[in-house]
Amino acid sequence: MLIKNGKNKNKISYTLLRVVWKLFEVDKKTSYYGTDQPLFEAEIHMIKSIKENEGIHVTGLAQLLEVTKGAVSQIVMRLEKKGMVVKDKDPINQSRLVLRLTPKGETAYVHHEQLHQEFDNLISEILRNASQENIAFLTKFLELLVDKIDDYEKVKRQ
Repeated sequence: MLIKNGKNKNKISYTLLRVVWKLFEVDKKTSYYGTDQPLFEAEIHMIKSIKENEGIHVTGLAQLLEVTKGAVSQIVMRLEKKGMVVKDKDPINQSRLVLRLTPKGETAYVHHEQLHQEFDNLISEILRNASQENIAFLTKFLELLVDKIDDYEKVKRQ
């Protein structure tokens, strides 16, 4: 499809905005992820980061996520109360605590990963009959869009 006028360009940008908004709405909803506790977006992503960075401590997690130690500590405290995370003494540095998922936290992690897999399957189904050329174009378009948005944000921060 060739874009011949601004009307079609606007249709694409508005459609992209609708897609982004729908994804945002889905991601912001609390979910139980197979447990008895509701988890917010920041909490499930903290669980994911702890699982995928075994033996990480609060400072390391803050650096990884590019947030403050205080923010990490608050979320970790909530996750401890929900029975998702525990703190253990670091075997290498006894003055530091490392974070580990409990079985309930592991369950939440697995269910969250399944949700991502379902989304991947949805995309695969939509692209099932697309040519490799179209998939390559779409991939490149989305990568360029992310780069342009990053550039836009940098300019806005200055």
